[in-house]
Amino acid sequence: MIVKTRAVILRETRYRDQSKICLLYTREFGKMSVIVKGARNPKNRLSSLFSPGNVVDIVLYKRDGREIQLVSDGNLVLSPMVPASDLERFAILYRIIELVKQTSDGDEKNVPLFTLLAGSLEQLYRPDTNFRKLYIWFLLRYVSLLGFQPSLKRCVFSGEELVLAISAMKLNELYFVMNPGGLALPAAAGAGFGKKRLIPVRLALQLSAMAATAVSATDSIQADVADIEVLCDLLHEYSALHLEHTRSRKNMVIVSQILQQ
Repeated sequence: MIVKTRAVILRETRYRDQSKICLLYTREFGKMSVIVKGARNPKNRLSSLFSPGNVVDIVLYKRDGREIQLVSDGNLVLSPMVPASDLERFAILYRIIELVKQTSDGDEKNVPLFTLLAGSLEQLYRPDTNFRKLYIWFLLRYVSLLGFQPSLKRCVFSGEELVLAISAMKLNELYFVMNPGGLALPAAAGAGFGKKRLIPVRLALQLSAMAATAVSATDSIQADVADIEVLCDLLHEYSALHLEHTRSRKNMVIVSQILQQ
C-alpha cells in the first residue's frame, strides 16, 4: 500500500553500501523505522533529506507486519541547517529528538504529539528564537501530553486560585511540588508532601504564562538568563521523575543524561 505522511527524522543509521535505515516520528503512524535505498549516494535526490531534525513529507510502501517500511519519495519541509547552522540550536534539537525517541511509544498515531514536535522544531529553526526558553516550553507541553500536566493556576493541594492568593497574602515565594505536580501555597505544602522546591513568585508566574502561551509567542515572556536556567533545572527534575513511569529503567538512564546536558 502506498501512503503519504509528514515525519520528523529522529535517527539515521548507515545500511550496506549506500542506503540508510532511519527512525521517524510520523503524523499518521507514530514512531516507525524505514529504509531509504541509495540515500547515501550524493546523486540520489533523497540523499540530503534523511538527517536527524529534518521535517519531511514522505511516500512509503507500507506493509502491515513489516518492521521496516520502504521510502520511495520525499520532500524537505524544514531543516536545522536553514537558514544557517547554530551550535546552541543543535544542542536543544538533540535533547528534544532524543527525549521523544526514548519516551514515546511506537506504532501508535498521536497527532497532538507530532504537532508539538514539528511545531517546536519549526520555531527552533527560526533565527530570532530564544532556544532555551523554547526548550522550557517544549518540556512543559511534552510532559503534559504524556499525562503529567502540573497544576499552575491553582494550588495543587488546596485548589485556591494562585494569583488571588498571592495578592491577598502578599507572598514572595511558592512551592513547586514534584509529585503531585504543580505549584502550592506555602501554608498548604506541609512537610509530608514529598519533594518540592521553593521558588520566587515571578518564576511561578513565568511558568504559568509559558503553559498558556502558543509556541510562536514564547519570546514575549520576560525572563532573564538566570531565571531561564532555574526553570530548565526545575522542569528537568520534574520530567525525569514523571517520565520514569512511562519507559524502562534502561531508557530512563539515557533520558536523565539528555535532561542534564
